Amino acid sequence: MFLVTGIGFFTDAYDLFVINLVSAMLGVTYFGGDGEVPKNIDLGLKMSAAVGTLLGQIFFGLAADRYGRKKMYGYELSIMIIATLGQSLSNSTFSMPIYVSIIIWRTILGIGIGGDYPMSAVITSEFATKHRRGAMMAAVFSTQGFGILTAAVTAVIVLAIYKDDIHRDPLYVDYVWRIVTGMGVIPASIALYYRLTIPETPRFTIDIERNIDQAANDFRSVVKQGRAPVPLDDYTSPYIDVPKHSWQDFKEYFGKWENAKVLIGTSLSWFLLDVAFYGIGLNNSIILNAIGFSNSPHPYELLWNLSVGNILVTMLGTVPGYWFTVIFIDKWGRKMIQQMGFAILTALFLILGFGYNTIKDTSLVIFITIFALAQFFLNFGPNSTTFILPGEVFPTRYRSTGHGISAAWGKFGAIIAQIGFIQLKDIGGVNQFVDRLLQIFAIFMFLGFLTTYFLIPETRQRSLEQLSKEEQVGFVKERIRPEPAVKFPEDYYDEYDFPMQQQVVAGSSRNFSGYDFDQ
Repeated sequence: MFLVTGIGFFTDAYDLFVINLVSAMLGVTYFGGDGEVPKNIDLGLKMSAAVGTLLGQIFFGLAADRYGRKKMYGYELSIMIIATLGQSLSNSTFSMPIYVSIIIWRTILGIGIGGDYPMSAVITSEFATKHRRGAMMAAVFSTQGFGILTAAVTAVIVLAIYKDDIHRDPLYVDYVWRIVTGMGVIPASIALYYRLTIPETPRFTIDIERNIDQAANDFRSVVKQGRAPVPLDDYTSPYIDVPKHSWQDFKEYFGKWENAKVLIGTSLSWFLLDVAFYGIGLNNSIILNAIGFSNSPHPYELLWNLSVGNILVTMLGTVPGYWFTVIFIDKWGRKMIQQMGFAILTALFLILGFGYNTIKDTSLVIFITIFALAQFFLNFGPNSTTFILPGEVFPTRYRSTGHGISAAWGKFGAIIAQIGFIQLKDIGGVNQFVDRLLQIFAIFMFLGFLTTYFLIPETRQRSLEQLSKEEQVGFVKERIRPEPAVKFPEDYYDEYDFPMQQQVVAGSSRNFSGYDFDQ
């Protein structure tokens, strides 16, 4: 499950953040050789994928709850493969300059990337046990760090291969950005078959399709291969009659404040996070250039320094941050880590913002260290937890929808960040407003802390059934139907907190009424 879902997020991050380097390469090739792309074009290149991602998150989030996770899983990866190839093969035509073609393909790419967010989160969540669910989801999300790192490493390798050619003629950079972009097809192609053949999640099969036997077989095929359940001939199997996915039921469920505030909390915290996360994540090259790390008169040295700088920041902060979350998420809890991250980021952005000129003029090492710490606590903090929480706190029929809505608000924040960063950074001169932008990011981080404190529940060591608020009046109806049922060996019950097992246990006593599903 980790490999099948994680390789998609690896590809997502590679494709999203590679534009950070590709934009500078396009500047060398098509816009005068200094790595600078005209402001509006740079904005389009970096914002297009975010726009597509927002659309994909909403569409696939709704579709996965209505048609099933299995039916939709793999389609988003197919879109990513096609769009990545189209982007890397873009060219100017009589009616369309090359950057317009790239923007169009990146918008389509974003739709596929957007679909991967709710799909992978929910599939991982619904297969996991409550004791390891946070670590599993964090591990899947952590592959983003390796995707960002791989994009920078790939750029360094390809630049090294073309070093002599670029020194002779900078236009050879055109080969570099196409190869670096196109490499994103490889991991996506490897994962495609497994995504198309993955079984439906047992929770969807039970809660939505009402098929306990099929859920048992799917669960066994993934987790406990070769251990067949024992059929019982004379047995009555209870089942839960959960309301179906519909607009009317959506309004009724989220019309209750205790449900609505959770959706507001997951959406607003993700929005506030992504203003800062994408504001600096897609503009690392600009910040490195602004502090003088990547300045060079020659295109090769310029691009080399940018790539190496991205590797340093990713290795020092991004990748370790993700894996600290994997280690501590099920010990400390999601809410605590998210609050901690927002609080520390508030302080770090204030330091960077108000001490910007002093620090960068004193020591680039100190500046990059603080900047890497910000990346560390973005990922050992809200960037990971805002992905995990929406995959846990909603009922099965709205789990993907709720995650898609929350993630879409995040991408809305990313779009605002890109527009704001590109349009504001040069107020008063080239890169002269970067310090004020970092101060603004500190305000957003503080608001994220308040949102988490007042609206987000703790989900650590709680089953998805508890978090779905099944105890609310009118949520479920109790029914008994005669049909063949399944019984699992007793050690299944010790290891897996799973709704199908609870229903079988309840039925074995022939007393479903009043059964506590949380035990």
